[in-house]
Amino acid sequence: MNAVDESGQDPFPPQGVDLDRPSVARVYDYFLGGHTNWAIDREFGDRIQAALPLARPAAKANRQFLTRVVRHLMRRGVRQFIDLGAGIPTMGHIHSIAEKFEPSSAKVVYVDNEPVAVAHSQILLEEQGDPHRHIAINADLRAPQRLWRQVTDTGLIDFSKPVAVLMIAVLHIRQANEQGSDIGDQIVAHYRELLPRGSYLAISHATDEGVPAEITDTLAQLKSMYDTSSSPVIWRSHTQIADLFGDFPLIDPGLTWTSCWHPEEADSSGQPIPFSHPSESIIYA
Repeated sequence: MNAVDESGQDPFPPQGVDLDRPSVARVYDYFLGGHTNWAIDREFGDRIQAALPLARPAAKANRQFLTRVVRHLMRRGVRQFIDLGAGIPTMGHIHSIAEKFEPSSAKVVYVDNEPVAVAHSQILLEEQGDPHRHIAINADLRAPQRLWRQVTDTGLIDFSKPVAVLMIAVLHIRQANEQGSDIGDQIVAHYRELLPRGSYLAISHATDEGVPAEITDTLAQLKSMYDTSSSPVIWRSHTQIADLFGDFPLIDPGLTWTSCWHPEEADSSGQPIPFSHPSESIIYA
């Protein structure tokens, strides 16, 4: 399903899509060259790109990290993936990455709380997935216990075996409680407790620490821009992001810039992003 029809105009959006404010997920899809976005998202994305030309390359580098982490974990024997905050389906889905690595082996549950993301994921999976191994559900990652029950109810995941929970570029979207306070660290701690032995947790998260000095002020400006959208953001430091893993041992090379995490796992379709320095990716992984 394409958000732009043959006339070049946006068609009427699916039910539940908020077009009063841009969506982080739809802007991300726009940066990646996807089509599940509307004029309000593209206008907002263009403003971000004008302020920070590295925004689009950073988004693509983050997507390439997803490819590499799926391939690496499959090499370690993982065949079950739960993608929290999966967002809009665009190029490089988990199940398509897994199929290239080892056909008909991986089970994937995509989870998102935005109706359009779930609806488009379901359409995509009907066309390109396997309903016995791939499914998309609507759930709120801020309610780990309830979400876990919803995943269990799909019957897709065997929790007696290792699972990979992926939280890719989702935790810098502020996960607020009813009082408006960010509870991202508490949420992740709960998911760590739910994971069966031998499982993995993958996180990528934007930061304003360690980035080139000339873009520090720009990131503050971008935060203000995102805070007026439907998805306010929070930048964490390297230490704060590392703390999200609790006592989980980190796979070498540990927490690093997206482009530096196991570059050997890139597939043939992933063109390296020409950063002058890896810190221009703005995202730790």
